[in-house]
Amino acid sequence: MQDDDSTTRGGIQAIARAGRVLRALEAAPEGLTLAALSSDVDLPKSTVHRLVAALTAEELVTTAPGGEIRLGGGLARLGAATRQTLRHELRPVLEALRDEVDETVDLAVLDGGGMRFVDQLAADHRLRAVSAVGVSFPLYCTANGKAMLAALPDDRVAALLPPRLEAHTPATMTSRAELGRELERIRAAGVAFDREEHTEGISAVGAAVHDTAGPVAAISIPVPTARFARDEQRYADAARRAAVTASQRLGGMRG
Repeated sequence: MQDDDSTTRGGIQAIARAGRVLRALEAAPEGLTLAALSSDVDLPKSTVHRLVAALTAEELVTTAPGGEIRLGGGLARLGAATRQTLRHELRPVLEALRDEVDETVDLAVLDGGGMRFVDQLAADHRLRAVSAVGVSFPLYCTANGKAMLAALPDDRVAALLPPRLEAHTPATMTSRAELGRELERIRAAGVAFDREEHTEGISAVGAAVHDTAGPVAAISIPVPTARFARDEQRYADAARRAAVTASQRLGGMRG
């Protein structure tokens, strides 16, 4: 029995280490050398080499001709399947939210250093906010992106943010310290705001969705600013409730 327990613990440790490798590569789309990857995950190069070999066999990582290790195509296929599952499982929540607020609602997932839209239900307004499914938005200046960042540990946030926070509008938050304070407020409130930080004329509110392992997506409500400013608390309350409902559907512990 002791040997079985030891084997189990070893297997769990290997999976955890592989997860660290994949997360480090997620934050470095240009790829990392073996030495850099070893430093990032704080493991010996020999251990990382064995993990990379195993992940390569499963097509989860690949090595470029120059030696840089990158995420592999197998992850993209797994990601596509996961997104389809999320869309199917959470579509009733999005439909109910759209009908409640009579505005466009979005579902987005973390993809590299951005939030990628995987589903959207548009409202029947002449003036409305619409983004194409498949498009990726920055994390630090969007409601769904900030909601996701606030749901992640600080070291993961640091790894995901770009070296420089580029200004998309005059309202974009470009100070990392200011963003850190904003994320603390979001963690306390359970909802994030984008008041024309990404696109002038458009404001939004977003909340993170959790499954049993942690944050997996964010629901957001983008609205033309003139309409948003009149009723932002109602949008915030609705987004927060929808995220709780979505998390419960996925077995998440939040809410």
